Amino acid sequence: MRTHVASLFVVGLLACTASRTSEPDATAAAAHEGAPLPFIEDDYDRALTEAKAKGLPLFADIWAPWCHTCRSMRAYVFTDKALARHAGRFVWLEINTDLPKNAIFQEKYPVENWPTFFIIDPREEKALVRFAGSATVAQLEKLFEDGERAYRGDAKGAEADLARGDALYGAGKPAEAAQAFSQALAEAPHDWSRRGRTVESLLVALWGAKQYDVCAQKAAEELPRLPRSPSLANATTMAIGCAASMAPENPQRKALLSAFDAKGKEILAPPLIDMPADDRSGLYEAMVEGRSELGDEAGGKALAQEWLTFLEAEAAKAPNPDARSVFDSHRMSAAMILEEPMRAVPAIEQSEKDLPNDYNPPARLAVLYRMLGRLDDAMAASDRALAKVQGARRLRVLSDRSAILAARGDKAGAVKTIEEAIAYAKSLSEAQVSPRQREALEKKLTELKAK
Repeated sequence: MRTHVASLFVVGLLACTASRTSEPDATAAAAHEGAPLPFIEDDYDRALTEAKAKGLPLFADIWAPWCHTCRSMRAYVFTDKALARHAGRFVWLEINTDLPKNAIFQEKYPVENWPTFFIIDPREEKALVRFAGSATVAQLEKLFEDGERAYRGDAKGAEADLARGDALYGAGKPAEAAQAFSQALAEAPHDWSRRGRTVESLLVALWGAKQYDVCAQKAAEELPRLPRSPSLANATTMAIGCAASMAPENPQRKALLSAFDAKGKEILAPPLIDMPADDRSGLYEAMVEGRSELGDEAGGKALAQEWLTFLEAEAAKAPNPDARSVFDSHRMSAAMILEEPMRAVPAIEQSEKDLPNDYNPPARLAVLYRMLGRLDDAMAASDRALAKVQGARRLRVLSDRSAILAARGDKAGAVKTIEEAIAYAKSLSEAQVSPRQREALEKKLTELKAK
């Protein structure tokens, strides 16, 4: 359940007039080649009308091109032919949150994690299930069953509590949802088939409610009860994020971080859990950052080396360029931690050649080139990214561009670029640009002007 949010750990999970190309999104096109599920792209009204006409719930995949977990789902899971038999169970919708036109959907169904999956009752336009993170085919199939059960309203016992938690989380009430998920776990038998999914949902809800201490404590209670599975790995990733977000003065923080690190080492060791490579990478990322929080820089770098080697091997066996690009952002992160940015540059340069309509490779190269002192190359890469990117992600590209200009000694240009980003942020819906993002830009502007 690797997701992107504002935090470095969790799953970030996580972003003037926009300049954009008129060419189709190559990433979306590649994801749909031979896809077994008939997704409707970026047209909620059409999908809603179709769901009402067919008397079916609506399944919505909320994704973004910058989100490696979203791209992993599209490249490795939603392309699985085993899903074809489910095509008639839902009306299928995907929403690219980079597109300003999708703000209307996000205003109705807010998200802070990518990817997020909604199962929606079209009769009331009510979210029955809101699940944040990735999933295997088997996990998706359980999610389908949970959504249909909620649509029929025939869940009982722990499954009724799970359905209630899903509905509360879908309604934007994470604290109340966490209570329902906790009740489900308390009522369910030890071998309940939904335990792993419920633990993941509980931790995400507690994170969303900013109850980091409770989240870490619940994780410490629940992890030993989970079998060796993708859910155990995902819950451990989330646990590290929650523990790291506890107040530094909390006396339990270091002990919990150490315990979750030990659990992570156990999960990464043979026999390997059959899980998406992106989820395994997410656990590596969380553990590296967790060790940094513990002050174990040497241990963090040693693990980052192992992480990068793993990513390079996974990328080498990817079936196509789009699938290979899933690993680009984490390869970049690991290389930067190791202070070896050139180790990631050739792969991302290749992604730019293979995926010419994707803004991510040039945006990432702009950062790497800046780190290498290749400032002219960094500006050129930034130009290429800005010609393609739109929506909230444009803010990130502009912020990185400001850093390049500052490195060149162009303070006026750096200030002007951040001012452009702030003006653009104000032009977007609040559903697509969070107050936190606006505040970060304002803070950066203040700091630049003070220099």
